[in-house]
Amino acid sequence: MIQSNKVVAEREGTIFILSAPSGAGKTTLINGILKIFPEVRLSVSCTTRPRRRGEIHGRHYLFLEKTEFAAMRARGEFAEWASVHGSFYGTPRRPLKQSIQEGRDILLDIDVQGAGQIKKQYPRAVSIFLLPPSWRELEKRLALRGTDRRESIRRRLENARREIRAIMRYDYFVVNREIPKALEALKSIIVAERLRISRVGKWKIPPLRRALRSS
Repeated sequence: MIQSNKVVAEREGTIFILSAPSGAGKTTLINGILKIFPEVRLSVSCTTRPRRRGEIHGRHYLFLEKTEFAAMRARGEFAEWASVHGSFYGTPRRPLKQSIQEGRDILLDIDVQGAGQIKKQYPRAVSIFLLPPSWRELEKRLALRGTDRRESIRRRLENARREIRAIMRYDYFVVNREIPKALEALKSIIVAERLRISRVGKWKIPPLRRALRSS
């Protein structure tokens, strides 16, 4: 059983970015990561796209009218925003700032455009790209999902080609062949980043702090 690795040293919160083409299994893996690490906050993005069946406002997205989105953008309330598949998406800035200050990790489910904007503003953010096992499997997953029309699927596949070309700008990649193995890979990345000396500082590591004081 995969278990959460508790943070043992005081540190600033880390921004984790997860990007993937539609149909790569990102939502399933995010739900799995939040079960492994219940202390991680999930950033809820704003969007102007229509709400799908089963989606809850404030949990899956903050569903806004285009005028509301434009007003927030004008006030500088988004850390990043982009137009995707004909709709606007944006990441509220305030939760990111709070998480960093509180030492609480936050996970962002955003696309390639948004990831680039976040990395410019938060260079210490950790970016992860999720890949499907094959192109054929990606097409199959989109068709089986049953939430998109044929034209929408075609557009998403075209966007997927462009997004995958941007993978070299990411810090890590994970191939989602099997959910348990992909979850284990994501868990390893989070645990490793939490243990970076540069994120903690030598004076905040309890054993090292005691050793330095006694020397």
